[in-house]
Amino acid sequence: MRLETKKLYKIQDTLDRRIFENHDVTREDTTIRRILALLVEVGELANETRCFKFWSSKDPSEKAVILEEYVDGIHFLLSLGIDLQVMPDYLECGDPGEQADITEQFITVYEKSCLLRNYFCEEMYLDIFETYLEIAEMLGFTNEDIVSAYLMKNEENHHRQDTDY
Repeated sequence: MRLETKKLYKIQDTLDRRIFENHDVTREDTTIRRILALLVEVGELANETRCFKFWSSKDPSEKAVILEEYVDGIHFLLSLGIDLQVMPDYLECGDPGEQADITEQFITVYEKSCLLRNYFCEEMYLDIFETYLEIAEMLGFTNEDIVSAYLMKNEENHHRQDTDY
């Protein structure tokens, strides 16, 4: 999985600046809250995949719903990269392999995201983003799927700012 991120960082920066201005906060004031928001979004994504719900026979949500939850996490990852001034043109992950377990992958993203609070640096950030991309690979999402869904959600987020969400 290779995600083309160059234009996404610019788009995210525009949304971030708008939100910060509308809510009278700064990027620096909200870093820790955006790390928590990332954790929440990862949890919401896991919930929609139902990968951990061994007690239930209900199927996962539709692919479109799961993809929308996935790109919510992308929004916060991009935003945190802007904080660090780490904005590569693309990010790539390795192949998680057939034996990979998506539940383990979610836990790994959680663990690394929690570490980001204390080790807010380029290396940790890139590691988290690449680990998160492995989830996309496991879910069968492509670069095109992610970019398209991100752009749609970004538009919705701008609309939310227009309507005092």
